[in-house]
Amino acid sequence: MVLAAGLGTRLRPLTYEITKPMVPVLDRPVMEHIVDLLDRHGFEEVIANLHYFPDTIREHFGERLEYRFEPELLGTAGGVRACAEFFGDEPFLVISGDALTDIDLGALAARHRQAGGVATLAVKQVADTREYGVVLHDDDGRITGFQEKPEPDDALSDLGNCGIYVFDPRIFDYFPDRPFVDWAQDVFPVLLENDVPFYIHEVHEYWNDVGSLSELRQGTFDALRGELQLQIEGEEVRPGVTVAGGSPIPEDTDIDGRVWVGHDVRIGHGVRLMGPIVLGDGVSVGDHAQLRSSIVFPGTVIAPDSILIGAIAGHGGILKSLRRRD
Repeated sequence: MVLAAGLGTRLRPLTYEITKPMVPVLDRPVMEHIVDLLDRHGFEEVIANLHYFPDTIREHFGERLEYRFEPELLGTAGGVRACAEFFGDEPFLVISGDALTDIDLGALAARHRQAGGVATLAVKQVADTREYGVVLHDDDGRITGFQEKPEPDDALSDLGNCGIYVFDPRIFDYFPDRPFVDWAQDVFPVLLENDVPFYIHEVHEYWNDVGSLSELRQGTFDALRGELQLQIEGEEVRPGVTVAGGSPIPEDTDIDGRVWVGHDVRIGHGVRLMGPIVLGDGVSVGDHAQLRSSIVFPGTVIAPDSILIGAIAGHGGILKSLRRRD
């Protein structure tokens, strides 16, 4: 299951225009990178819960997914319970549709089978515990408790909860009898209180929950640098410069650092690009514009002589400018 119903308030004003899972990261929406990851690991039956701008997700993915619409948000766990019939009697994976990651989902599933608990949580060592819920565990990896965004001096663990889980259907036996249910507040404490075994699976691959504009920028640039392994369209036309769809780069373009250029991009004369730079599909960069460490979303027009430094530039109708990959 791909969780795709949230409002994405920390990515505003982008999410006034589009739902968070549809925010572009290089050549496609962030949720499409997640669905591609599921495909690569053999997850053939996928469902997504929808709430905010639901039609944009349905129209983009079509019959590739099944969908459950939530007229009222049901919470991180309540939305999963609403899809219980889809899962049947088999263990199932839950992953956020707005995460950037290349973790080995097969290894996570194997850990769940080996541990034999009701749930297995993917966790990763984090540098700043104040940004995450951290997970406590014993020597066998059995979860013994949680701390919500503790100060570093108070933290009893540095393993952040990635929000990527494998569950046995028995998990629904520990839900409260009301529609809105949250994993951290309502379900995991009940497992601990009833001594129900559930475990961690520590991951060492890339993971970024794209929880803020700075994390969106960081994740995009990490993918551009190859620190995050994504299937990215394009051909490297010069060292560090990748172009999708053959968009021409004028000879007088001054490029320093890594740059990704989407389909149907127009770059004017005398433009200076100081990477990392991402120019989405249909972008137009005016003559003598200078860009540094910036993301330009699909269809955006950068005026001549503009200077962008550390920017995320967009416009109304971002999704209409993003080329579909069929």
